[in-house]
Amino acid sequence: MQKPFILSNGLQIPSIGFGTWLIPQERACLRVSQALKIGYRHMDSAQDYGNEAGVGEAIRESGLPRESIFVTTKIKASIKSYGEAKSSLEESFSKLGLNYIDLVLIHAPQPWEELRGPKKYYEENRAVWACMEEFYKDGRIKSIGVSNFLEDDLEHLMSHCSIKPMVNQICLNIGDTDSELVEYCQKQGILVEAYCPIAHGKALSDPFVITMAKKYNVSPAVLCLAYALELGTLPLPKSENPEHMKENLDFSLSISPEDMESLKRWRHQDQ
Repeated sequence: MQKPFILSNGLQIPSIGFGTWLIPQERACLRVSQALKIGYRHMDSAQDYGNEAGVGEAIRESGLPRESIFVTTKIKASIKSYGEAKSSLEESFSKLGLNYIDLVLIHAPQPWEELRGPKKYYEENRAVWACMEEFYKDGRIKSIGVSNFLEDDLEHLMSHCSIKPMVNQICLNIGDTDSELVEYCQKQGILVEAYCPIAHGKALSDPFVITMAKKYNVSPAVLCLAYALELGTLPLPKSENPEHMKENLDFSLSISPEDMESLKRWRHQDQ
């Protein structure tokens, strides 16, 4: 088991999370229950995933102490006001059925259909953040952060907030690594979480990744997760296959600095 990361407020967060994106509500309880039995103690959900109720049910029925499980959810990318954020968080608490949530993120700096568009939503994100700060100060949320934020999004938010983001969850994998953004976040004391660490499965058939994995006598998936950890980022693999779930959690691998540089420079053939 990997050592936990420590957030800027001192909260420990398990170093590998179980991603629930694309796991529908009708299977969420089963898959999260399986993940908990395998040993996962970090569950990553979101309002947009539509599976918070199943995730919460599995956690409540697991028999595990609540404090032993780290739970993340995310405010919908389309929500850009204080009032909507507050209502959505109350709804998340109701669906999850939990007294507190370990981490809440703003899912994206813009609504999905406008992501990376000209309108930045700086003021709107500050309004959502103000709501999150209140829940944090009340103790109902233990840590707060963002997702898919670039450096300018972070700078404008941090220039107007009283509590800095503790996490930035971004797409990061072999073949798609924004090293400058990762370094910026780390200098700011912001933990980077890596979603899609296996590149939507694309890395599993990439000849370069396969060759490198064979060198270390591991699967391509394990190489991808070790790569994220070597960068000081927290991977969030997602699988509905119990054997893959176990493999994604139970491994030990250190990649040489030379090979890390090669992996950071690699681009998939279709890019």
